Formats: sequence, structure tokens, C-alpha cells
Amino acid sequence: MQSDAELARTAALAGATVALKYFAELAGLPRELKADGSVVTEADRATEAAIRAVLAEARPHDAILGEEGGETGAGERRWIIDPIDGTAQFVTGDDRWLVLVALEEAGEIVAGVAAVPAQDRVWWARRGGGAFETNLDGKADKRIHVSDRRTTLSAARLGVVPVAPNVYPSDLAVAAPLTAVTPAVEWDVHAGLLVAGGTLDLAVQTRGEVWDFAATSLIVTEAGGCYGGVDGIRGPRAGVSLYAANRSLWQEASEVLWPA
Repeated sequence: MQSDAELARTAALAGATVALKYFAELAGLPRELKADGSVVTEADRATEAAIRAVLAEARPHDAILGEEGGETGAGERRWIIDPIDGTAQFVTGDDRWLVLVALEEAGEIVAGVAAVPAQDRVWWARRGGGAFETNLDGKADKRIHVSDRRTTLSAARLGVVPVAPNVYPSDLAVAAPLTAVTPAVEWDVHAGLLVAGGTLDLAVQTRGEVWDFAATSLIVTEAGGCYGGVDGIRGPRAGVSLYAANRSLWQEASEVLWPA
């Protein structure tokens, strides 16, 4: 039987396969708007269905929470899915969208996968087992670590999520205290993952739900970094999220974002 971390990768890759087929035929993909104004497509629903099918077959007694399908089942083990994170990018042909799968057990994230299928890249982690980067076929696993350089906030390499065309004035307002201190840089994959891999020192995601952060929060912390929100360094939750290479930088940035 596959371990939970292996199953998370298998499920994410099943979703990636479906999503890539839709990504290759974007011209014929209808777009819809959810009640909150965000974009959703048939690709989101089909990708989530593929992930759910893998998880339900392998772990039939586990609960599943997906962005598109809601929550099914109950218990201390819950799989958390964002089938296409960055649909606004997906529908424009931007290759930075992700497939996110995580497992929560007794309130803690214990496994997480963040695939960037259009770039043939996958990040994954298991609690207590470290964080890794690989490709879609899983033949190039490389352990990753946050940067060990010690930097001041003003010299930190900062990434801000989301990016155009999914940026609202409210996002700019949330990030403004940080970007006033250290300008944000462009990123080619999710900025939180670049913190995990040592390319960035700091990342802020200005909004999201638990499925946006479940996998990436574990990957960053298992790579040696810190993740949290306005209520401190702890597990994923809805709202604004802050990733940092170390605790002191996280604390300094949090005091700027959320002054007492």
C-alpha cells in the first residue's frame, strides 16, 4: 500500500494529467464566474474529480475537502484539494497554475504536494520527512531547503501572490506595507515554493482559503522555513498568509503587515 505522501503525489499527478489536456485546448474552454467573482471552468471540476477518484479508492474512509466539490465524509483524516490553483492564470495560458493536494490528520497537515504541471515540476513534503522538488515522473527527487542567508527585511527577496490578471486593489493594499519596505520581485512559480527552495526569502499571499495553503505551508516548514498569518506561526487557514525563510524574518515582516 502506498504511503500517504506517495498517495498525495499519485492523486496530484492524476489531476495534473487531466488539467494538462484542458490546458492544451484553452481556446474551446468556456469560462464561468463563481459567486465571489473568481473564474471556474470544466477543467477545475474534472481535475478535482480525478483526484477524488484516486483518494476515494485508496482511502475510502477518509474525508475529502475540495474547492469545487466541498466536503465529503468525516473523521480525523481529511484530504484537502485545490484542483487548479490560479485558474485566472490557467485560462490565459500562463503556466504558473498549480495542482494542490494535502492530507490533514488530527488537525495537522502531514503530507502535501504542489504540482506545476505545465512546467513539469512538483514540490512535496511529509511531516518530519523533509521537503523535495522533482518532475512529473518522479525520477529527479531533490531535497530542498530555505535560504540560510541572514538578511534584513529591507534586503529580503520578496514575492507577492497573486499576480495579474487576478490582482485586485485590495491585494495591493494588503501587500503595501511590505512592498514599501522591500520591493516585490517577479516569480516564475508560486512565491511560497521559491521560499522553500531558497530563491526567495519572503512571500505574502494576500488572500485564500485553506486549500490554497495546506500543501504549500507544509512544504515551506519542512524545508526549514516559517508559515503563518495574523494569529501567528501555525497551520493553514483562510486569509493572508506569510512565508519566510526563518523565524526572525517572519516576525519582522509580520510586525510590518500586522502592527500591534
